[in-house]
Amino acid sequence: MPDSHPAHALARVAIVGDGRIGRAMVSALRQAGVDVQGPLARGATGEHADIVLLAVPDAEIGAAAALIAPDRVVGHFSGATTLEPLAQHEALSIHPLTTVTGVTSFEGVPAALAGSTARALATAHALADALGMRSFDVADADRPAYHAAASIASNFLVTLESFAEELAATAGVPREALAPLVRATVANWEAHGAAALTGPIARGDADTVARQRAAVRERLPARAALFDALVAATEDLRTRQEVGP
Repeated sequence: MPDSHPAHALARVAIVGDGRIGRAMVSALRQAGVDVQGPLARGATGEHADIVLLAVPDAEIGAAAALIAPDRVVGHFSGATTLEPLAQHEALSIHPLTTVTGVTSFEGVPAALAGSTARALATAHALADALGMRSFDVADADRPAYHAAASIASNFLVTLESFAEELAATAGVPREALAPLVRATVANWEAHGAAALTGPIARGDADTVARQRAAVRERLPARAALFDALVAATEDLRTRQEVGP
């Protein structure tokens, strides 16, 4: 991480792309006192800006970057995309590790940063600092693993909780009844990591797990393989916790 993030790095920022992330970034940067233009329509050249940030779909980053005037620092907000589509420019990436639906502030939001040069990386840090983000650097070679981790933590969690919701519904239990347990579990995992594991597998209660498996096979047979995979993964986690580092 650079030792300093110079204020002049934020002179004249332009956001290209009028989607959720583009609108949210324009609003947040403006509130932070940054001179920001936009959101500009796709196809903009960013000729009146020093920094151009592309808030466009991943597949369109390269084409949008090709239209940007030379001698600008150009960035994107993608978590999965490397800096390669921006190769003709001094390039940076800022990926807010959050969902952007309804976001009006990025204060305290973790953000993965990358830069093709020291100046570009310093600019990424200056932007993150202006927005109050908690930033960390992720190299291009680590981008697929980082983004997969983010998908597991967010997307797969929704899939898992939807499984729980479906099964609970067969017992007349609403989704809302599970939500406090989910929040408490996430808080415990945040504080303690894998040591937060509780329940019958953590206790070695094979009989209870067998009854759970039978209920899943009876009521949601299409989810039986998922349940078994989760049991196996949780048993492995318990074993690794017992063995220790």
